[in-house]
Parts: sequence; C-alpha cells; structure tokens
Amino acid sequence: MTDRLMMAREELLCKARMEEDADFLPEGVRVLSHALMELEVSQQLGAGRPERTAERTGHRNGYRDRLWDTRVGTIELKVPKVREGSFYPSLLDPRKRAERALVAVVQEAYVQGVSTRRVDDLV
Repeated sequence: MTDRLMMAREELLCKARMEEDADFLPEGVRVLSHALMELEVSQQLGAGRPERTAERTGHRNGYRDRLWDTRVGTIELKVPKVREGSFYPSLLDPRKRAERALVAVVQEAYVQGVSTRRVDDLV
C-alpha cells in the first residue's frame, strides 16, 4: 500500500510540475482520502490487502464508485467493499454527497435571519 501511495504522490507532483497552472488540489484530496479509506478497511478486517493473518476477520470485495462534493470540487472516490458485513469510511457521511461545511453555512444563515428564499438562492 505504501508503494502505491508513494507512486500516486510522485505522479501528482510530476503533474503539478508539468502543468504549472493546473489545479491539482482535487487530485491530492482524492489520493489522501483513498489512502485513509484503505487504511481504515485494513484495520477493520485485521489484515492488509495481500496479507494472510490469523487475525483476519473478513475479505475485500472490490470497490464502488461514489462522488464526493468538497470545497475543492467534486471528487470521484473508489470506496472499498467487504464480503461479510459492511464498511463505510468515517470521512464520509452516510447518504450525503456534500461536506458538512455547506450544511453548517445554511444553518448559520437561517439562524442569522436570512430568509429561506435567499438561502435557497445562495445554495
């Protein structure tokens, strides 16, 4: 896993050097979030991707695609799946595509007395 992460970071840095005006922040968020999800699923299952251990509690079963709306743009994630039970990464909210910050802004606008029509227009 560390080798894949290192390769992804190197590719990201090369892309940033080649395309000076490119916005590579969304790609960086994608790489980091993917690494976090892989680490979390490995901890849940008790073993890394290619490992065979006695502590293993389950097996991986591919990935599912998910869009994640963040402040740096919409990011396409590949969320790991497990065979037995379920896995949902802690960095994502279930049944929500947008970040918590957007909800917090709308709630704050409502508390400050901004009309629901203006909030709707802003969103």
